[in-house]
Amino acid sequence: MAAAIQAPSIPRSQNDLSTFDEARKGAYVYLQSRLTHKAPASNEPFEIPVIDISPSFSSSLLDRQAVADNIRAACTTSGFFYITNHGVPLPTCATMLSEAKRFFKALSPKQKELMHLRNSKVGMGWEPKAYTSIAGDSETKEGFNFGYEAGLDKAGGDGLYRNIDGTDVKGNQWPGEEALPGFFGNMREYYSELLQLARHLFRLFALSLALPEDHFDPMTTHPGGTVRLLYYPPAKSPAPFSPDPASSSEIGLGAHSDYECFTLLLCSASSGLEILSPSAQWTPAPPVPGSFIVNVADFMMRFTNGVYKSTVHRVVNRAAEERYSVPFFFSVNYDQVVETLPSCVSAENPAKFPPIRAGEYVLQRFSNTTEGGGGYGAAL
Repeated sequence: MAAAIQAPSIPRSQNDLSTFDEARKGAYVYLQSRLTHKAPASNEPFEIPVIDISPSFSSSLLDRQAVADNIRAACTTSGFFYITNHGVPLPTCATMLSEAKRFFKALSPKQKELMHLRNSKVGMGWEPKAYTSIAGDSETKEGFNFGYEAGLDKAGGDGLYRNIDGTDVKGNQWPGEEALPGFFGNMREYYSELLQLARHLFRLFALSLALPEDHFDPMTTHPGGTVRLLYYPPAKSPAPFSPDPASSSEIGLGAHSDYECFTLLLCSASSGLEILSPSAQWTPAPPVPGSFIVNVADFMMRFTNGVYKSTVHRVVNRAAEERYSVPFFFSVNYDQVVETLPSCVSAENPAKFPPIRAGEYVLQRFSNTTEGGGGYGAAL
């Protein structure tokens, strides 16, 4: 069992930080409320919006605002949408999926073991099957996590990055160049592209909330940004999608909401991602060529006082093919206190969430996901 991480060494005040229990219990209550919600039956089919964001790169504020308005419409309904014409080179995306496959197939168990998650105090490294369980299910996934470091940031960083535990040590565990030639260079290229896109999207989120376009810029100078390479084995009993819970026995990743502000997901052609629609029905989210899937996560829900809903989703293995996916979980700086935006508070919608330091929140959510519930930590 991994040893639990120590609480972050970040100064706290009674007024600006919530308790750790709120981070855990609040997320659990929200998840259960979504899973047990009974909505009236609807004959209207639910479709995940596809948003062409090419106008958002225009010099015209009206063009950028139009894209932001489409994002707001998606975030106040499902909290899930596809983006196309996003500016990330498609060959870079294809290489990333190839590298994910190479990591899981080319490295020996002994080589992976050297990067085991239990050796990390900040959740970076290799996750063997069933070592982590995000929703208490028996999960079939295998993963590899890495996060922000200045060398992955085209902007160069500001030198102030802190991990979720408040430390400034470099937390990533990389395979050696001799084991996977070119792997790190390809990870760096992809990460830098996604970081640039994520910061751009945050400016669109600001416009979507009637805020100055640069409102979140000071909060993303050394952001939390974790990439996960994920492998899902083929289904033992391949079957088409069915909303019937009894058809969901091979859980790749259990039902959950993401912790950060939003997620950018790249995935292979094999299906498996399913989202909980506004009417509380499981709905497939098939890959759209050339797109990223974007979903609202818990920090954005806290920022917006619940106006934007954190999306509940899962991965269920139903296909005969292997599935690879690469989520990029984007956060504000981990030393940032996340507080409800005043524009999202009213007499009818009073503040629901106490302020909390971003890194502390992620740390507490992560601490219940590892085998035995002990959290991340070095077993030394």
